[in-house]
Amino acid sequence: MKVLLLSAYDADSHKRWRRGLVAAIPEWQWTVLTLPPRYFSWRVRGNSLSWGRGESASVLRQSWDLVVTTSMTDLSSLRGLVPELARVPTVVYFHENQFDYPRSEEAVDSVEPQLLNIYTALCGDLLLFNSEYNRTSLLEGAADLLHRLPDFVPKGICAEIAHKSRVLPVPLENAAFDVSQERSSHPTFIWNHRWEYDKGPDILLAALRRFGKQGIPFTVHMVGQQFRRQPSEFAHIRKLLGKLGAMGAWGYQESLADYRRLLGQSHGVISTARHDFQGLAVLEAVAAGCQPLVPDNLAYPEWFGRTGWRYSDDVESCAANLSAAMVQCAKRVQAGSERPLPDVSHMTWSRMRTEYRDALVQCATPA
Repeated sequence: MKVLLLSAYDADSHKRWRRGLVAAIPEWQWTVLTLPPRYFSWRVRGNSLSWGRGESASVLRQSWDLVVTTSMTDLSSLRGLVPELARVPTVVYFHENQFDYPRSEEAVDSVEPQLLNIYTALCGDLLLFNSEYNRTSLLEGAADLLHRLPDFVPKGICAEIAHKSRVLPVPLENAAFDVSQERSSHPTFIWNHRWEYDKGPDILLAALRRFGKQGIPFTVHMVGQQFRRQPSEFAHIRKLLGKLGAMGAWGYQESLADYRRLLGQSHGVISTARHDFQGLAVLEAVAAGCQPLVPDNLAYPEWFGRTGWRYSDDVESCAANLSAAMVQCAKRVQAGSERPLPDVSHMTWSRMRTEYRDALVQCATPA
């Protein structure tokens, strides 16, 4: 089968997914087009122009059996600019949606990214979401937006989207489960997320301040993707960990082997995210043997049940709950007791390859 794969905003998780998908089904003939994950507003609105009238236009006009695209692709405009694509069965993969994304203070107030989500969903033949939380939040957000629009809003849009959607998480690589574990009786935690406001560094800082007063020796590895500009809380976290003698690794780990070595040393993985549509970094840490210390909301209850700390809009309440969960984890470590570790072994490419392949084949060859 000849497949065109489009990743319009090729962020790390998108890149990881598309590479895993291509490797999982090597018998197909894949052509992959990507655009870099920068200039968000231009990228999500302009990808159809960049591809449809750019150097890749001749590639798009070729004969394809299937198109697989991420939800960042402006599929309706792309099909208009390249009419040949309008007749090709298309799968859209939603890593995220624009309806449940915390807005920064600098963000421009616009419904256009949300409308683009709706247009792309309507154009796709099969919609795959990485979690039920992602799927539900898009459907609920779309319904709310459509209700607020002034006039000429067709009925049944959300029902149409729901009917052709299903959940299929981003799988983990098999190597994520083969991490060498070097855990001691010294409580060690890892925070492994993008260093941005939506990942809750203010909650983490407040929780570490509380936990630091417990008199329990500990270490925290602060890793993940960094950017030139980052919230000021990270500087305060670094100063606090240094004062407490709890500083572990700091900053992005260029080496995958070094990163997985840190996972193998850690007893608990912390998420303070205000949004996580799947939580791939947490799932990877759990696969390596870390106990998840995560909110009881977002996508996490789908993978771990409601065993995490309770989330609240109040930072101090969140911090108190997370600190208490850290204390419980640390005491188990010190006592040599077992920590509750969810089973995520089913979320691998080797286990999910057939499910992915069947879904794509069914879309390419409709009855």
